[in-house]
Amino acid sequence: MSSGLLPSSVAGVAAAATCTAGTSTDFNGDSVVDTVVADPNATVSGVKGAGLVRVILGGGKGVFEISQATTGMNAAPEPGDGFGTSRTTYDADGDGCTDLVVGVPYEDVTKDGVKLVDAGAIYIVHGTPTGIGEGSVIEGYSQSGLDADTTTEAYDWFGQSVKAGETATGSPYLVVGVPGENVVTGGTDYADAGCVHYIQGSTRTTVNQNDPGVPGTVEAHDRFGYSVAGTNRYFGVGIPGEAIEDKTFAGGVAVFNHTLANGVPTALAGFDQDAAGVTGTAETDDGFGTSIAMTGHRPSDQTYNSDVLLAVGTPGEDIGTVTEAGGAAVFRIQPSGAYTETAAIDAAVADVEGDPVAGDFLGQRVAISNTNTSVVTTADTVRLAVGIPGKDVGTATDAGAVQVFRPLGTIGAADRLVTRGSGLPGTATRRDHLGMSLTGGANNLYIGVPFSKASGTTKGVLHVVTWADLDGTTSTGATTYQPGSGGLPDSGASFGVVG
Repeated sequence: MSSGLLPSSVAGVAAAATCTAGTSTDFNGDSVVDTVVADPNATVSGVKGAGLVRVILGGGKGVFEISQATTGMNAAPEPGDGFGTSRTTYDADGDGCTDLVVGVPYEDVTKDGVKLVDAGAIYIVHGTPTGIGEGSVIEGYSQSGLDADTTTEAYDWFGQSVKAGETATGSPYLVVGVPGENVVTGGTDYADAGCVHYIQGSTRTTVNQNDPGVPGTVEAHDRFGYSVAGTNRYFGVGIPGEAIEDKTFAGGVAVFNHTLANGVPTALAGFDQDAAGVTGTAETDDGFGTSIAMTGHRPSDQTYNSDVLLAVGTPGEDIGTVTEAGGAAVFRIQPSGAYTETAAIDAAVADVEGDPVAGDFLGQRVAISNTNTSVVTTADTVRLAVGIPGKDVGTATDAGAVQVFRPLGTIGAADRLVTRGSGLPGTATRRDHLGMSLTGGANNLYIGVPFSKASGTTKGVLHVVTWADLDGTTSTGATTYQPGSGGLPDSGASFGVVG
């Protein structure tokens, strides 16, 4: 894998003369927010499931397509690679233009003439004043290529999850999940125990549950790193395969800060559904930590976001006798590592719209946002969106929904259930699985429907709706992106993957 250049899909794109670092997702540095949308199942150069990512520059300045067919990427599209399965952004090189990190967990890597199936890879595509693509530098890494002290192996799924940003001290960081990593301890090889790679400045290291201070115990199939999330002060790791006593795949989470001690980030907290203060009981196949998300929290006695709110999805949670109805929770983490559950959510909670239904999988995806980090955090500033991809809408089975809460207030008092045709454009259709793709920003919630079956959107669609609209205080309406409109090529298989 090596650097390479990507030709733009739009000729003569207007761009800033220099990067100005105007926003957190601004690939051409013109102070206008850009949008990243993946299609990891897309056909590329005739290869099914190779995957691609499209970047839509704000202000109508063009659409760029990035895939392994990119000239100079030192890779080739292969069936089922899943390029774009995970994505994150940060300014890796400090030039003021946002850079894009793309995870390709099902990439086969050849080592010493042997094909290592699904070893995984990541690519860092650098933004430029003319956009992201033409003139970009592209770095490609296998696991051992990123950190020479590690080994690339088959079925590691390196890049299954990625999260990047900037620490409170201004240092760029990157977390890469490797949930299929085998960990050897005490002479025993624990398959799929999992790890994460952590990069901050010149520091490159790995973290797993065999490291000192890291919560939990190394076990087979823990899948530490299946999901990751982060802010400028903290990052979290989902461990959905964690066994709690004899309950396999019950799940857990671990939280770290970015302070390096002996070259390793500091572990702060770890918990599961059997931990003190956590609602529920650890059960087999709950999958606590399948999805996690983070946002900053400013307490009333501080002048900055010293704390963090961690949202955790538990899509396999049984509610009473209702199997896999799902649940979600929000925790406040303090600098000391102390954690407090601020919200526990499922469809059986009083005033929450709807009832527990088997196979709803509430919590398959979660997104949490502090809409105003410049003031003391309250119930009025924080929003939580929870995906329910198995929810039936009318007669449309598995059409899916997204439920929006104020997790620091009374759960259910101001929640809103969003479906296609109610809060979003379109018609709820069988097996849309709305709620499988979510991410949130300070102003907007991004809701992808990559498996849309509705007429006109069968290649996938992304809706962007403001939190204010979801609150009912405005009626701006959703912005919709889909193949074949707005300069997007009219092709796709699962367009709309975000988060």
